[in-house]
Amino acid sequence: MTDATNQTSPTESDIQHEVQALGQLREAIGQAIVGQADVVEQLLIGLLSGGHCLLEGVPGLGKTLLVRSLGQALALEFRRIQFTPDLMPSDIIGTEILEEDHGTGRRMFKFQKGPVFTNLLLADELNRTPPKTQAALLEAMQEHTVSYGGTTYPLPAPFFVLATQNPLEQAGTYPLPEAQLDRFLLHIRVPYPSEAEEQAILARTTGSNEAQVPRVMGGDALLRLQKHVREVHVGDALLAWINRLVRSTRPGESASDEVRNWVRWGAGPRAGQSLVLAAKARALMHGRFAATREDVVALAAPVMRHRLLLSFAAEAERISTDDVVALVLRQHPAP
Repeated sequence: MTDATNQTSPTESDIQHEVQALGQLREAIGQAIVGQADVVEQLLIGLLSGGHCLLEGVPGLGKTLLVRSLGQALALEFRRIQFTPDLMPSDIIGTEILEEDHGTGRRMFKFQKGPVFTNLLLADELNRTPPKTQAALLEAMQEHTVSYGGTTYPLPAPFFVLATQNPLEQAGTYPLPEAQLDRFLLHIRVPYPSEAEEQAILARTTGSNEAQVPRVMGGDALLRLQKHVREVHVGDALLAWINRLVRSTRPGESASDEVRNWVRWGAGPRAGQSLVLAAKARALMHGRFAATREDVVALAAPVMRHRLLLSFAAEAERISTDDVVALVLRQHPAP
């Protein structure tokens, strides 16, 4: 008689086979996206960790195409919301509409689901909408549910929000408060392409052939990978180092004169949780079942850059949050 546990528990070879599909996923996205290897890797890390990502970059760098290609490769539903100053919460989560039963003539209210009910949601220029509308999306991100009229509606699984903000145009914007920024697992900066990559983009996007993104895996496989991420090992010494890194960004606990001078508010406990999860996801993406120092160093800035509030002295000296993270990494070397 076969043991039921052996039927349901994946073996290490099963997990390795699923992890190999991540390489195929990168290649599939590469059919539509030229370059941006670090951005793609960080997006996949956010996806595997079950978190959300905030992308910052100038217009025209392919952020929308990247998310759409990701959805096609994963066979997931993709929707895009263009955030504007007049956008209302009901435009995101949905609203009740009055319907009439033609058989009985009875009228009733029915909840019409909004675009947030999807797997991959691109929240384009999130900082262009008022705080009330921002809060409607961020609540759905945190709880993975939508409450309306006393009823709670679960969002589809997996659910992944990619929000963008334009660093150039600040007129008429509503910057996200620090407490809401903290809900994003990663803050990813999208750079300009290299000269060779930009020439490849010109050649690829101005012809008659449209890039076809093959399907690599479905939502069920992605959910299994998210579960495997939780099972990746993190040693006690590495865990203690991550905790020390996060706590050393707080002016009241740091021994660094620079941190006390440059930082008004340091990273909270969620930064440590995010860094551990992201390091686990990166390890799994590289075929390892234990996180290492390199995983933490690679993700320290994307995890913490939006969780630090700098002082006026730092702004006067043109110190960025990335500079503070780099300083903390130098002052606290890995075990």
